[in-house]
Amino acid sequence: MQEKIDFAIAFLTDWLKANVLTWNTAVQWSCVVGAYLVTALLWRGLERRLFARVDEKFETGLGRSLLRALVDVGNVAVFILFMQICASVFRVMEYVPRVIDAASDLAVAWIVIRLVTSMMPNRALARGVAALVWAVAALNVFGLLSPITDFLAGLSFSVGDNSFNALEAVKGLALAAVFLQAAAITGQFADRRIQRIRDLSPSLRVLMIKAVKVVLFTAAVLAAMSSVGIDLTSLAIFSSALGVGIGFGLQTIISNYVAGVILLMDRSIKPGDTIEVGSVYGVVRGMFGRYASVLTRDGTEYLIPNQQLVSNEVVNWTYSDTNVRLKVPVGISYGSDVEKALAVLPSAIEGVSRVLRSPAPLACMVGFGDSSVDLELRIWIADADKGVTNVRSEVMLNIWRLFHENGIEFPFPQRDVHIKPDSAIAVKIEKDGGE
Repeated sequence: MQEKIDFAIAFLTDWLKANVLTWNTAVQWSCVVGAYLVTALLWRGLERRLFARVDEKFETGLGRSLLRALVDVGNVAVFILFMQICASVFRVMEYVPRVIDAASDLAVAWIVIRLVTSMMPNRALARGVAALVWAVAALNVFGLLSPITDFLAGLSFSVGDNSFNALEAVKGLALAAVFLQAAAITGQFADRRIQRIRDLSPSLRVLMIKAVKVVLFTAAVLAAMSSVGIDLTSLAIFSSALGVGIGFGLQTIISNYVAGVILLMDRSIKPGDTIEVGSVYGVVRGMFGRYASVLTRDGTEYLIPNQQLVSNEVVNWTYSDTNVRLKVPVGISYGSDVEKALAVLPSAIEGVSRVLRSPAPLACMVGFGDSSVDLELRIWIADADKGVTNVRSEVMLNIWRLFHENGIEFPFPQRDVHIKPDSAIAVKIEKDGGE
């Protein structure tokens, strides 16, 4: 055992003397350290000015992130330039610059990781990509990348009429991740651009964003499948059978998605509208593929399926005009002055800021009740999304004050009892302790 240990130590010592502890290696390490120090000194002052220029030109967005990433890797790019100059000098002198090439490969890997991960919103995926790039760079530095790729290329398998090898499968998964991430980034960029187009209605903007994202992700999946050699025409029969299965098994879900497209196209309901569906009254916060989000005045958010919005009766308070007329019913006693009450009612909007002055409020008599003369005050508001009950409450409180100030009585339920002349009524009075 001791002999084997001594042999291993001797082999390692000889290898270090021949490949590491040499003047050639020492000079290469000196070039790497010197290039790093020179780059750090040159880039220190320039980096702040470049960052300031980028922040001045771009406040937010993908362009700002990309430019900041380029500035961030600028010092590494200058370091790689110095490394390539040193490597060229060594090759002219007929030396192999292994250390310099390894440092250059690791620097290139760092640049790739920084640029790619800076544009990835998914941080877990960004960390996975960084680990993969570092692993490939390390394998390349130690000369293990080619043997591993050759080994994976030799592992073949078949799926139907298509044959693959392990290397193609790994490349396909990597390309699928890249394509899907590129589709997500492009979709976010398109989302911001479409949201800035003020000539489009909110519903049309939502529809365009959804269509762009569907096209991007479909193209990403198809491109990834094609990159690994899958014949896309062979999916036609499978897609037909899958479509039939989806039609029966996911009928409700699909109908909600179709109803969502219909709502976005006909613009009957759009984000920001104030709607009433059954007992739900609130503002449409967002419209999605399967449902619409409606926020009520009490803070409850209802997720209403799109099919229900298409098939059921929906009251859209702000469909074509934000002005909404409210009716405030009022009853006065039969002994009160009706004309005076009608003249006083329009003054009840004084102090209520949400009530519009044009159209003007209108007071009218609408009927004769059992115990009251029925009046009605009709007022207009332009912000139904803030609620209607609170406006009615303020107006009715003003009516209460005005009627008391002007001697107008509110009625009480009452019944008149008529006794016929020939009727006999027996009256019996009981007191405590006897009659």
